[in-house]
Amino acid sequence: MSPLADRYGRRFPYLRLSVIPACNFRCTYCLPHGYHADANTTAPLSLAEITRLLRGFTELGMHKLRITGGEPSVRHDLTDILRTAAAVPGVTKVAMTTNGTLLTRRLHEWIDAGLNAINVSVDSLDRAVFARVTGHDRLEDILHGVDMALEAGLPSVKLNAVLLRDVNDDELPGWLDYLRDRRVGVRFIELMQTGDNLPFFRDHHVRAEKLETQLLESGWQALPRAADAGPAREYLHPDYAGRFGIIAPYAKDFCAGCNRLRVTATGDLRLCLFGEFGIPLRPLLQADDQLDDLVRAIGGQIGRKEQGHFLHEGRTGITPHLASTGG
Repeated sequence: MSPLADRYGRRFPYLRLSVIPACNFRCTYCLPHGYHADANTTAPLSLAEITRLLRGFTELGMHKLRITGGEPSVRHDLTDILRTAAAVPGVTKVAMTTNGTLLTRRLHEWIDAGLNAINVSVDSLDRAVFARVTGHDRLEDILHGVDMALEAGLPSVKLNAVLLRDVNDDELPGWLDYLRDRRVGVRFIELMQTGDNLPFFRDHHVRAEKLETQLLESGWQALPRAADAGPAREYLHPDYAGRFGIIAPYAKDFCAGCNRLRVTATGDLRLCLFGEFGIPLRPLLQADDQLDDLVRAIGGQIGRKEQGHFLHEGRTGITPHLASTGG
């Protein structure tokens, strides 16, 4: 079957799969009161269901997978998920986004299972600010885990920092020092409005273009975007080992290069992080002989993908917070 493409000519080699909505952090911009399951919470996809899902997506040209949450390491079978994903024919890159709390204990186990790219959420290099944002005083241990990933030769190591006005938007000098000798990509992510964070968004949203202008004025140069890359615009400087990336969802034409689809922890296909609906795939993940039906279902829905999100209009879709869908 030909690769998955929508009516605007965009192709989708990249799948972001949430494996659990739960998270052990209390980040102010996502789950400030922590994660709380209710009585109606549905169990996340099983290992067998995940395997069938990935086989369906690879039939449609997916080759890059990112495991997300919540916090994926909350799942006790995460290593098995990584190993299974890496073994699916057609999957060439297995990445994961994590808060890094188990990096120092599980990193080599995950690499042995097939992990070859990792993004770690580090919203500040200031210990006090990090603790205030996340609810956990774990910065030193997490940064040690990042250094372990570099020493292990992991092909891609990136840090994610959500930009927050009057909280961490003045830390560029510290990040410059951090990147001078480390081959790490640091991605500054513009705060996005979700279903439950409007007051926080109004208080702390800052446009990422301001930081982008600072980088350009300091001699950083924009890099071409790879076909299976994420949404970041990346910048390189000859005097630094690392790179910066800017994710600016409110920028003009941000969605023009969209190349990824999402599946929630319970098996709903989301055509957009801020879409108005989910398409339940779980009924088609119960037996190996459902593969053709699964492929047809995914392919039949792609025509419903909008040209862009509606965040500029304050429409956040059915995403109450980023942990619910995987960010």
